[in-house]
Amino acid sequence: MAKKLFIPGPIDVREDVLEKMATPMIGHRGKEASALQKGISEKLKKLFYTEEEVLLSTSSGSGLMEGAIRSCTSQKAAVFSCGAFGDRWHKMAVTNNVKADLYKVDIGKAITPKLVDQVLSTGEYDLLTIQHNETSTGITNPIAEIAEVVKKYPNIIFCVDAVSSAAGMKIEVDKLNIDILITSTQKALGLPPGMSMCTFSKKAVAKAEKVEFRGTYLDLLAMYKYLKKKNYQYPSTPSISHMYALDYQLDNILKEGLDNRFKRHEEMAETVRVWARKHFKLFTDQNHLSNTLTVIENTQKIDIAQLNSQLQEKGMQIANGYGDLKEKTFRISHMGDYQVEDIQYLLNSIDEILGF
Repeated sequence: MAKKLFIPGPIDVREDVLEKMATPMIGHRGKEASALQKGISEKLKKLFYTEEEVLLSTSSGSGLMEGAIRSCTSQKAAVFSCGAFGDRWHKMAVTNNVKADLYKVDIGKAITPKLVDQVLSTGEYDLLTIQHNETSTGITNPIAEIAEVVKKYPNIIFCVDAVSSAAGMKIEVDKLNIDILITSTQKALGLPPGMSMCTFSKKAVAKAEKVEFRGTYLDLLAMYKYLKKKNYQYPSTPSISHMYALDYQLDNILKEGLDNRFKRHEEMAETVRVWARKHFKLFTDQNHLSNTLTVIENTQKIDIAQLNSQLQEKGMQIANGYGDLKEKTFRISHMGDYQVEDIQYLLNSIDEILGF
Protein backbone atom coordinates (compact mmCIF):
# COMPACT_ATOMS: atom_id res chain seq x y z
CA MET A 1 0.00 0.00 0.00
CA ALA A 2 1.34 3.43 -0.95
CA LYS A 3 1.90 5.69 2.04
CA LYS A 4 0.91 9.32 2.29
CA LEU A 5 4.21 11.01 3.06
CA PHE A 6 3.86 13.97 5.41
CA ILE A 7 7.66 14.24 5.59
CA PRO A 8 10.01 17.00 4.37
CA GLY A 9 10.44 15.17 1.07
CA PRO A 10 10.03 13.25 -1.04
CA ILE A 11 6.31 13.70 -0.80
CA ASP A 12 3.40 12.04 -2.57
CA VAL A 13 3.24 12.30 -6.34
CA ARG A 14 -0.14 12.18 -8.04
CA GLU A 15 -0.77 9.18 -10.27
CA ASP A 16 -1.27 11.30 -13.40
CA VAL A 17 2.09 13.03 -12.77
CA LEU A 18 3.86 9.69 -12.28
CA GLU A 19 2.37 8.43 -15.53
CA LYS A 20 4.04 11.27 -17.42
CA MET A 21 7.42 9.80 -16.43
CA ALA A 22 6.55 6.76 -18.55
CA THR A 23 6.38 8.90 -21.71
CA PRO A 24 8.55 7.27 -24.43
CA MET A 25 12.11 8.58 -24.71
CA ILE A 26 13.30 11.17 -27.20
CA GLY A 27 16.84 12.09 -28.17
CA HIS A 28 18.16 14.76 -25.83
CA ARG A 29 19.89 16.60 -28.67
CA GLY A 30 16.88 17.03 -30.90
CA LYS A 31 14.35 19.79 -31.46
CA GLU A 32 11.77 18.02 -29.27
CA ALA A 33 14.12 18.15 -26.28
CA SER A 34 14.81 21.84 -26.88
CA ALA A 35 11.09 22.60 -27.06
CA LEU A 36 10.47 20.63 -23.85
CA GLN A 37 13.21 22.41 -21.90
CA LYS A 38 12.26 25.83 -23.24
CA GLY A 39 8.63 25.29 -22.24
CA ILE A 40 9.68 24.25 -18.74
CA SER A 41 11.91 27.31 -18.40
CA GLU A 42 9.16 29.68 -19.47
CA LYS A 43 6.73 28.18 -16.95
CA LEU A 44 9.33 28.27 -14.17
CA LYS A 45 9.91 31.95 -14.89
CA LYS A 46 6.24 32.55 -14.05
CA LEU A 47 6.53 30.51 -10.86
CA PHE A 48 9.66 32.40 -9.79
CA TYR A 49 8.44 35.83 -10.96
CA THR A 50 11.55 36.40 -13.04
CA GLU A 51 12.75 37.41 -16.49
CA GLU A 52 16.16 35.86 -15.84
CA GLU A 53 17.24 32.51 -17.26
CA VAL A 54 16.36 29.22 -15.57
CA LEU A 55 18.81 26.29 -15.52
CA LEU A 56 17.90 22.62 -15.06
CA SER A 57 20.16 20.09 -13.35
CA THR A 58 19.84 16.32 -13.17
CA SER A 59 20.77 16.33 -9.48
CA SER A 60 19.22 17.06 -6.13
CA GLY A 61 19.02 20.66 -4.96
CA SER A 62 22.34 20.13 -3.20
CA GLY A 63 23.99 19.86 -6.60
CA LEU A 64 22.96 23.37 -7.58
CA MET A 65 23.83 24.69 -4.12
CA GLU A 66 27.36 23.38 -4.61
CA GLY A 67 27.43 24.66 -8.18
CA ALA A 68 26.33 28.14 -7.10
CA ILE A 69 28.91 28.67 -4.36
CA ARG A 70 31.70 27.24 -6.49
CA SER A 71 30.75 28.95 -9.76
CA CYS A 72 30.16 32.46 -8.43
CA THR A 73 32.55 33.09 -5.51
CA SER A 74 35.70 34.91 -6.54
CA GLN A 75 36.46 36.61 -3.22
CA LYS A 76 34.74 34.96 -0.24
CA ALA A 77 31.26 33.63 0.54
CA ALA A 78 29.20 34.64 3.57
CA VAL A 79 27.13 31.59 4.49
CA PHE A 80 24.19 32.23 6.83
CA SER A 81 22.74 29.25 8.64
CA CYS A 82 19.72 28.65 10.85
CA GLY A 83 19.98 24.87 10.66
CA ALA A 84 21.48 21.79 9.05
CA PHE A 85 21.13 22.83 5.44
CA GLY A 86 22.79 26.20 5.91
CA ASP A 87 25.67 24.32 7.53
CA ARG A 88 25.78 22.03 4.50
CA TRP A 89 26.25 24.98 2.14
CA HIS A 90 29.32 26.01 4.14
CA LYS A 91 30.70 22.46 3.98
CA MET A 92 30.28 22.55 0.20
CA ALA A 93 32.40 25.69 0.04
CA VAL A 94 35.14 24.29 2.27
CA THR A 95 35.37 20.97 0.42
CA ASN A 96 35.61 22.81 -2.92
CA ASN A 97 38.41 25.06 -1.64
CA VAL A 98 36.14 28.11 -1.83
CA LYS A 99 36.81 30.71 0.83
CA ALA A 100 33.76 31.03 3.08
CA ASP A 101 32.72 32.06 6.58
CA LEU A 102 29.77 30.56 8.44
CA TYR A 103 27.37 32.76 10.41
CA LYS A 104 24.97 30.76 12.56
CA VAL A 105 22.03 31.75 14.73
CA ASP A 106 20.51 29.83 17.63
CA ILE A 107 18.50 26.80 16.57
CA GLY A 108 14.85 27.64 15.99
CA LYS A 109 15.68 31.29 15.28
CA ALA A 110 15.75 33.16 11.97
CA ILE A 111 18.56 35.02 10.24
CA THR A 112 18.08 38.74 10.89
CA PRO A 113 18.57 41.55 8.38
CA LYS A 114 20.78 43.23 11.00
CA LEU A 115 23.19 40.29 11.06
CA VAL A 116 23.37 40.24 7.26
CA ASP A 117 24.08 43.97 7.20
CA GLN A 118 26.82 43.66 9.82
CA VAL A 119 28.54 40.88 7.87
CA LEU A 120 28.29 42.45 4.42
CA SER A 121 29.43 45.85 5.68
CA THR A 122 32.91 44.39 6.24
CA GLY A 123 33.46 44.34 2.47
CA GLU A 124 35.06 40.90 2.73
CA TYR A 125 32.43 39.05 0.69
CA ASP A 126 31.16 38.86 -2.88
CA LEU A 127 28.55 36.10 -2.43
CA LEU A 128 25.87 35.39 0.15
CA THR A 129 23.98 32.14 0.70
CA ILE A 130 20.86 31.71 2.80
CA GLN A 131 17.99 29.27 3.26
CA HIS A 132 14.58 30.66 2.46
CA ASN A 133 13.06 27.69 4.27
CA GLU A 134 15.00 25.46 6.68
CA THR A 135 13.41 22.01 7.08
CA SER A 136 15.42 21.00 10.15
CA THR A 137 13.87 23.80 12.24
CA GLY A 138 10.75 24.93 10.34
CA ILE A 139 12.11 28.44 9.88
CA THR A 140 11.25 30.69 6.96
CA ASN A 141 13.84 33.44 6.95
CA PRO A 142 12.59 37.03 6.32
CA ILE A 143 13.90 37.01 2.78
CA ALA A 144 12.19 40.24 1.66
CA GLU A 145 13.75 42.25 4.51
CA ILE A 146 17.12 40.60 3.95
CA ALA A 147 16.87 41.39 0.23
CA GLU A 148 16.53 45.10 1.07
CA VAL A 149 19.81 44.90 2.98
CA VAL A 150 21.56 43.05 0.14
CA LYS A 151 20.52 45.79 -2.32
CA LYS A 152 22.93 48.11 -0.45
CA TYR A 153 25.83 45.90 -1.60
CA PRO A 154 25.71 45.72 -5.43
CA ASN A 155 28.78 43.47 -5.71
CA ILE A 156 27.10 40.64 -3.76
CA ILE A 157 25.77 37.57 -5.59
CA PHE A 158 22.59 36.69 -3.69
CA CYS A 159 21.98 32.91 -3.51
CA VAL A 160 18.82 31.48 -1.93
CA ASP A 161 17.97 27.86 -1.15
CA ALA A 162 14.23 27.53 -1.78
CA VAL A 163 14.30 23.75 -2.11
CA SER A 164 11.49 23.24 0.39
CA SER A 165 9.51 26.42 -0.28
CA ALA A 166 9.33 27.23 -4.01
CA ALA A 167 5.88 26.39 -5.40
CA GLY A 168 4.51 26.48 -1.84
CA MET A 169 5.39 30.07 -0.95
CA LYS A 170 5.61 33.17 -3.11
CA ILE A 171 9.18 34.23 -3.96
CA GLU A 172 9.49 37.17 -6.35
CA VAL A 173 13.02 36.69 -7.66
CA ASP A 174 13.38 39.87 -9.70
CA LYS A 175 11.70 42.10 -7.12
CA LEU A 176 14.07 40.75 -4.46
CA ASN A 177 17.14 40.95 -6.72
CA ILE A 178 17.93 37.27 -6.11
CA ASP A 179 20.69 36.13 -8.43
CA ILE A 180 20.40 32.37 -7.92
CA LEU A 181 17.21 30.82 -6.50
CA ILE A 182 17.45 27.04 -6.16
CA THR A 183 14.76 24.43 -5.79
CA SER A 184 14.19 20.76 -6.60
CA THR A 185 11.40 18.49 -7.71
CA GLN A 186 10.53 16.36 -4.68
CA LYS A 187 9.02 18.90 -2.32
CA ALA A 188 6.37 21.57 -2.97
CA LEU A 189 6.53 20.93 -6.72
CA GLY A 190 5.11 17.46 -6.06
CA LEU A 191 7.40 15.35 -8.27
CA PRO A 192 9.80 12.45 -7.66
CA PRO A 193 13.36 13.37 -6.60
CA GLY A 194 16.08 13.60 -9.21
CA MET A 195 16.01 17.04 -10.82
CA SER A 196 16.67 20.57 -9.58
CA MET A 197 16.49 24.02 -11.11
CA CYS A 198 17.71 27.53 -10.47
CA THR A 199 17.44 31.06 -11.75
CA PHE A 200 20.71 32.52 -13.01
CA SER A 201 20.93 36.29 -13.34
CA LYS A 202 23.06 38.24 -15.80
CA LYS A 203 24.98 39.51 -12.78
CA ALA A 204 25.73 35.91 -11.76
CA VAL A 205 26.85 35.15 -15.32
CA ALA A 206 29.29 38.07 -15.22
CA LYS A 207 30.66 36.96 -11.84
CA ALA A 208 31.08 33.34 -12.95
CA GLU A 209 33.16 34.54 -15.90
CA LYS A 210 35.75 35.73 -13.37
CA VAL A 211 35.92 32.41 -11.49
CA GLU A 212 38.58 30.09 -12.89
CA PHE A 213 37.79 26.75 -11.20
CA ARG A 214 34.04 26.23 -11.46
CA GLY A 215 34.13 22.44 -11.77
CA THR A 216 32.56 20.63 -14.71
CA TYR A 217 29.22 18.90 -14.11
CA LEU A 218 27.89 21.62 -11.81
CA ASP A 219 29.43 24.60 -13.62
CA LEU A 220 26.46 26.95 -13.82
CA LEU A 221 28.13 29.14 -16.42
CA ALA A 222 28.69 26.11 -18.67
CA MET A 223 25.02 25.16 -18.30
CA TYR A 224 23.99 28.72 -19.15
CA LYS A 225 26.25 29.00 -22.20
CA TYR A 226 25.22 25.61 -23.55
CA LEU A 227 21.54 26.50 -23.13
CA LYS A 228 22.08 29.72 -25.08
CA LYS A 229 24.25 28.16 -27.79
CA LYS A 230 22.13 25.04 -28.33
CA ASN A 231 18.69 26.66 -28.01
CA TYR A 232 17.61 25.22 -24.66
CA GLN A 233 19.55 22.04 -24.25
CA TYR A 234 21.45 20.62 -21.30
CA PRO A 235 25.24 20.06 -21.55
CA SER A 236 25.12 16.45 -20.29
CA THR A 237 22.35 13.85 -20.48
CA PRO A 238 19.21 15.11 -18.70
CA SER A 239 16.44 13.09 -17.10
CA ILE A 240 13.92 13.36 -19.91
CA SER A 241 11.37 11.47 -17.78
CA HIS A 242 11.54 14.11 -15.05
CA MET A 243 11.24 16.83 -17.66
CA TYR A 244 8.01 15.38 -19.05
CA ALA A 245 6.53 15.17 -15.55
CA LEU A 246 7.79 18.64 -14.60
CA ASP A 247 6.33 20.21 -17.73
CA TYR A 248 2.96 18.61 -17.00
CA GLN A 249 3.00 19.49 -13.29
CA LEU A 250 3.85 23.12 -14.00
CA ASP A 251 0.73 23.26 -16.17
CA ASN A 252 -1.25 21.94 -13.18
CA ILE A 253 0.31 24.52 -10.86
CA LEU A 254 -0.38 27.43 -13.19
CA LYS A 255 -3.92 26.17 -13.77
CA GLU A 256 -4.55 26.10 -10.01
CA GLY A 257 -3.27 29.67 -9.90
CA LEU A 258 -0.16 30.69 -7.99
CA ASP A 259 -2.01 32.81 -5.43
CA ASN A 260 -4.50 29.97 -4.85
CA ARG A 261 -1.64 27.51 -4.40
CA PHE A 262 0.19 29.71 -1.90
CA LYS A 263 -3.07 30.31 0.00
CA ARG A 264 -3.73 26.56 0.19
CA HIS A 265 -0.28 25.98 1.67
CA GLU A 266 -0.91 28.72 4.21
CA GLU A 267 -4.23 27.12 5.21
CA MET A 268 -2.63 23.68 5.58
CA ALA A 269 0.12 25.18 7.73
CA GLU A 270 -2.35 26.99 9.97
CA THR A 271 -4.34 23.77 10.45
CA VAL A 272 -1.21 22.05 11.78
CA ARG A 273 -0.23 25.01 13.95
CA VAL A 274 -3.63 25.17 15.67
CA TRP A 275 -3.41 21.45 16.43
CA ALA A 276 0.23 21.69 17.60
CA ARG A 277 -0.52 24.56 19.97
CA LYS A 278 -3.43 22.62 21.44
CA HIS A 279 -1.52 19.39 22.14
CA PHE A 280 2.19 20.28 22.06
CA LYS A 281 4.20 23.42 21.35
CA LEU A 282 5.64 24.96 18.19
CA PHE A 283 9.41 24.63 18.22
CA THR A 284 10.05 27.46 15.79
CA ASP A 285 10.16 31.23 16.32
CA GLN A 286 6.48 32.21 16.01
CA ASN A 287 7.35 35.16 13.76
CA HIS A 288 9.04 33.01 11.13
CA LEU A 289 6.92 29.89 10.68
CA SER A 290 7.11 27.90 7.47
CA ASN A 291 4.04 27.33 5.31
CA THR A 292 5.39 24.05 3.93
CA LEU A 293 6.56 22.29 7.09
CA THR A 294 5.95 22.55 10.84
CA VAL A 295 8.42 21.48 13.53
CA ILE A 296 6.65 20.57 16.76
CA GLU A 297 8.29 20.35 20.18
CA ASN A 298 7.65 17.00 21.81
CA THR A 299 6.43 18.46 25.10
CA GLN A 300 4.43 15.31 25.91
CA LYS A 301 7.48 13.09 25.44
CA ILE A 302 5.64 10.68 23.20
CA ASP A 303 7.55 7.90 21.45
CA ILE A 304 7.71 9.39 17.97
CA ALA A 305 9.06 6.24 16.35
CA GLN A 306 6.16 4.28 17.85
CA LEU A 307 3.67 6.90 16.67
CA ASN A 308 5.08 6.67 13.18
CA SER A 309 4.89 2.89 13.26
CA GLN A 310 1.18 3.09 14.07
CA LEU A 311 0.62 5.81 11.48
CA GLN A 312 2.26 3.65 8.84
CA GLU A 313 -0.27 0.94 9.59
CA LYS A 314 -2.85 3.52 8.53
CA GLY A 315 -0.86 4.37 5.39
CA MET A 316 0.77 7.60 6.58
CA GLN A 317 4.18 8.80 7.71
CA ILE A 318 5.52 11.88 9.49
CA ALA A 319 9.15 12.77 10.23
CA ASN A 320 11.13 12.63 13.44
CA GLY A 321 13.26 15.61 14.44
CA TYR A 322 16.44 16.22 12.46
CA GLY A 323 19.85 15.42 13.94
CA ASP A 324 20.10 16.56 17.57
CA LEU A 325 16.39 17.33 17.55
CA LYS A 326 15.41 13.69 17.04
CA GLU A 327 12.68 12.66 19.55
CA LYS A 328 12.80 16.20 20.96
CA THR A 329 10.74 17.37 18.00
CA PHE A 330 8.77 15.89 15.13
CA ARG A 331 7.96 17.33 11.73
CA ILE A 332 4.82 17.42 9.62
CA SER A 333 5.07 18.64 6.06
CA HIS A 334 2.14 20.21 4.24
CA MET A 335 3.22 20.85 0.71
CA GLY A 336 2.68 19.87 -2.89
CA ASP A 337 -0.75 18.66 -3.95
CA TYR A 338 -2.12 17.91 -0.48
CA GLN A 339 -5.36 19.57 0.53
CA VAL A 340 -6.47 20.78 3.97
CA GLU A 341 -8.65 17.67 4.20
CA ASP A 342 -5.56 15.44 3.89
CA ILE A 343 -3.86 17.29 6.73
CA GLN A 344 -6.96 17.09 8.91
CA TYR A 345 -7.19 13.33 8.30
CA LEU A 346 -3.57 12.92 9.43
CA LEU A 347 -4.13 14.97 12.58
CA ASN A 348 -7.34 13.09 13.42
CA SER A 349 -5.42 9.83 13.04
CA ILE A 350 -2.70 11.05 15.42
CA ASP A 351 -5.41 12.11 17.91
CA GLU A 352 -6.89 8.63 17.73
CA ILE A 353 -3.54 6.91 18.22
CA LEU A 354 -2.48 9.12 21.13
CA GLY A 355 -5.93 9.22 22.76
CA PHE A 356 -6.36 12.99 22.50
